[in-house]
Amino acid sequence: MIDSHCHLDFVDYAEDRLQVLARARQAGVSAMICIGSGGSVTSARNATALAGEETDIYAAVGIHPHDVNGMSDADWTELASLARASRVVGIGETGLDYHYDHSPRPVQQQAYRRFIELARTVERPVISHVRDAHADAAAILAAEGARDTGGVIHCFTGDVSDARRYLDLGQYLSFSGILTFKNAAPVREAAAFAPAGRILIETDAPFLAPIPFRGKRNEPSFIVKTLETLAALRGSTVAAMDDVTSENTRRLFKLPV
Repeated sequence: MIDSHCHLDFVDYAEDRLQVLARARQAGVSAMICIGSGGSVTSARNATALAGEETDIYAAVGIHPHDVNGMSDADWTELASLARASRVVGIGETGLDYHYDHSPRPVQQQAYRRFIELARTVERPVISHVRDAHADAAAILAAEGARDTGGVIHCFTGDVSDARRYLDLGQYLSFSGILTFKNAAPVREAAAFAPAGRILIETDAPFLAPIPFRGKRNEPSFIVKTLETLAALRGSTVAAMDDVTSENTRRLFKLPV
């Protein structure tokens, strides 16, 4: 299994990161993409450093849409440099979050466009966070030529119509522990609908632990529960769905086999 989106650099793992990694490996997780997109560039630095220390960890760099209002020119310069590191495989997470509006919407939109431009420049896929903003996100992805960079809608929370819109733009869809939640019928329908060649799995750890771990700190070893649910929804075996999602993740992020 490959956890295509987790935040192993976060302070949540400061006391037991090595044990968390050991449990992931024991559970059958072969690779993890650490998304360095906390509230400041420090997260991107730490994710890149972690990827340099562990052979099964890769990194992505960005700033979460919640926090783009505080970005400086120096931040953009440093992120552009980090984006070129050999074990950095994606740009983000970036995107739009209209649920909380921690940063003004025009600022989020401008930053999203700029991160997509960076992704094109360094030839890395863009990792999009979209909440309550599917129409605007799809419009920006189309206008900025995100089809050329490749990308993924991480922790997909839309319905089939939203899925179709992103798929038409050449994006992958990544499913998290939300897939196991009782109130997530539209997400499950989208997971069953999406083409096999365009789906990934993730934990978004430390957030969104799947049932039966909901409410606890999430970690990459829990991804097996999301994989099991996805396989059941698609009438597949766990082993076959593992093969599909792992191959898709390698293809999108250009990971070695």
